[in-house]
Amino acid sequence: MDIQQPLSLLGGLTPAQFMRRHWQKKPLLVRQAIAQFKPSVLRSELFALAAQEGVESRLVQFANGAWKLRHGPFTRRALPSLQQPEWTLLVQGVDLHDDAVHALMQQFRFVPEARLDDLMISYATDGGGVGPHFDSYDVFLLQAHGRRRWRIGRQKDLALRDDIPLKVLAQFEPEEEFVLEPGDMLYLPPRYAHDGIAEGECMTYSIGFRAPARAELAQELLVRLAEDAADADDNPVLYRDARQEAVAQPAAIPEGLRDFAREALRRALAEPLVLEQALGECLTEPKPSVWFEPGPAGVMLEGVRLDRRSRMMYDAHHVFINGESYRAAGRDATLMRRLADERQLSARDLARASDDALELLSSWCDAGWAHAWAG
Repeated sequence: MDIQQPLSLLGGLTPAQFMRRHWQKKPLLVRQAIAQFKPSVLRSELFALAAQEGVESRLVQFANGAWKLRHGPFTRRALPSLQQPEWTLLVQGVDLHDDAVHALMQQFRFVPEARLDDLMISYATDGGGVGPHFDSYDVFLLQAHGRRRWRIGRQKDLALRDDIPLKVLAQFEPEEEFVLEPGDMLYLPPRYAHDGIAEGECMTYSIGFRAPARAELAQELLVRLAEDAADADDNPVLYRDARQEAVAQPAAIPEGLRDFAREALRRALAEPLVLEQALGECLTEPKPSVWFEPGPAGVMLEGVRLDRRSRMMYDAHHVFINGESYRAAGRDATLMRRLADERQLSARDLARASDDALELLSSWCDAGWAHAWAG
């Protein structure tokens, strides 16, 4: 992607300008970010997705002055009537199930892949919404069908109501108000309060981003480091305390054991590239609900294209795909990085690949992580 090329998606800003001026700083409203936009997922198709096991969905209703929240899957009969106002169906991760939605997500890859999360579709009847709230991550709100009125504001008081099953702000103080029509888009940085109300039947696409919590990331990395250390340790070093004296207070943890534990962590982190490897594997690990269907064996690769569910990234020494890591260098590394960036390789690209690289790509196709493509 040319990050210096102005984009109608960003209201004529280049990706570089948007990231400097707005990303995690201030909102941006873009009229006709995608001109003449029409939703690729119809209402009936969205309802069918919400009925599937393994697809995260929620139903939010406001009736008789009270909020209600239910989690899917939902059969069509379990959803309210289309004529009933003030209800919203939220379906998460639609990009994992629809090629056109996945292609739409690719337009936002001026943000690092490691931060891009998923696309949620919100369907609402007249008056539907989820209440005034804030997100802990960046979000692009693309109006796909109908009209939605957004009220937004920089919220200092982030206290939530404790009497309802939703994370709704107790005191919402909007500063601006916009009505979005199909193709219009609103970007909001983290913790920017917003409240969207459907004006008639409407559908909104929410492009969300990953913002890992420091403690959760540390926990995940430590688990992976421990697993790697266990796999590599054919001759484990055991704690020894030949000079341990008799103790009158047996419950006290020996200082030598604390030092041994500290040294164990230091040695684990001192291994070359071990932290980088664990981070890449963590960032590309598929969500628990994602599974791949094995591809046909022995297919000749003219070109190759990543499956829409595959997450692929790289650093200076590795390529990562779906929680697995591979050391990479030279021409093959350049090729794999191109696949991660562009999500496909042509026959011309593969003509320069080594036998080892072709064998690896073929194994990914067998696993369903990628697919043969006549490119």
